[in-house]
Amino acid sequence: MQERIRILLLDTGHEWGGGTNSMMELLKRLDRRRFSVTCCFYSDYRKGRDGPHLSEELARIGVPLIVLPREKQPLWAKIGKELARGLLRIRRDWREKILFTIEKRWRIKPNAQRIGVLIRDGRFDLLYLNNQPSSNLEGYLAAEIANVPVVQHCRIDTRLNAEEISIVNRLAKRIICVSQGVADSLKVQGIVVEKLSIVHNGIDIAQTVPAPCLPDGVSEDQLIIGTVGQLVKRKSVSDLLLAVAKLEDEYGLRAHVMIVGEGPEATALQALANDLKISERVHFTGFKEDPLSLVAAMDVFVLASSREGLPRVILEAMLLGKPVVAANAVGSRELVVDRETGFLYPHGDIDRLAMALAELLTKNELRTQMGIAGQKRVRERFSIENYVSGVERHLGEAACSGSC
Repeated sequence: MQERIRILLLDTGHEWGGGTNSMMELLKRLDRRRFSVTCCFYSDYRKGRDGPHLSEELARIGVPLIVLPREKQPLWAKIGKELARGLLRIRRDWREKILFTIEKRWRIKPNAQRIGVLIRDGRFDLLYLNNQPSSNLEGYLAAEIANVPVVQHCRIDTRLNAEEISIVNRLAKRIICVSQGVADSLKVQGIVVEKLSIVHNGIDIAQTVPAPCLPDGVSEDQLIIGTVGQLVKRKSVSDLLLAVAKLEDEYGLRAHVMIVGEGPEATALQALANDLKISERVHFTGFKEDPLSLVAAMDVFVLASSREGLPRVILEAMLLGKPVVAANAVGSRELVVDRETGFLYPHGDIDRLAMALAELLTKNELRTQMGIAGQKRVRERFSIENYVSGVERHLGEAACSGSC
């Protein structure tokens, strides 16, 4: 009987997000006869503010977790970074170079040493990285220390500096990109083309569709625009609020807005809703472990992000038959077919976003047509089975290249 491939999965994230959900869906279905996976995270964070810990969710599917707490950097390193940020505001290139040098010396290299020991002591065959190259750099160096192949799953469009590109090209056995856009971006930055492979995120198309869950005070005959995601600047949720205000001012449409998620921008977004005088129609639900029943209640789904990888939230909205309006960004543009399954608009263009929403809100038949087209597209092209088999193929080939 062939021995299973022992994989250490490293994720350096610090909060639950779309990448965590995609990782969990993969681990649930990974062939246990071929692969034995142990996860390594820097913290055992919760799923949302009050949800289960990561360790509990992994234990439910039989995957062990190693928590490797971050080591504190020396005081002088912290002072050096603050000085660089303060004194080099107008020289971004110098500032970024100095910050990276400090991070590499006092965070990345020490973490690489610790992870390298884990790989050797655990006799792992392969290191699988679950974020993106710049935030997983210690993983590359750890794999070099332990002399095992490394596979990167790149889940978002990112920017790499020259040293990061050099390290990735030297050490990565394979880079799994969640979209063509992510692969193109890495190629343009200088990543060797032969290392890049595309495996689209997938979704369980056979799952039971939940009943809609309306926000308090909203009736079934009222229109709801919604979004799901972390409330961070990159998601540009403020653009949605500005467009909704414009809907009333210029189109006479009073839609409700449902914002599902939490994050550092929550307070600012609530203040913006107040300033725009639409707060009574904006519903902040906070983080939801299972947001599908809320998405099912939406008439139109919006993702205003400036950059993505291949957003699961759009896949879920399309599976539920919702038309999607998205900023024309990496990832989103590969899911939304403009004027067929929804609308794409230039990121930050509030007028175009409001125009698309107005067209959908006033045309019931168009919403239905686009929703059906999106559902068909997801069912045909983005199944969870294709996603899992694609990742398994690359993990198997990379591990074999290290020992076969």
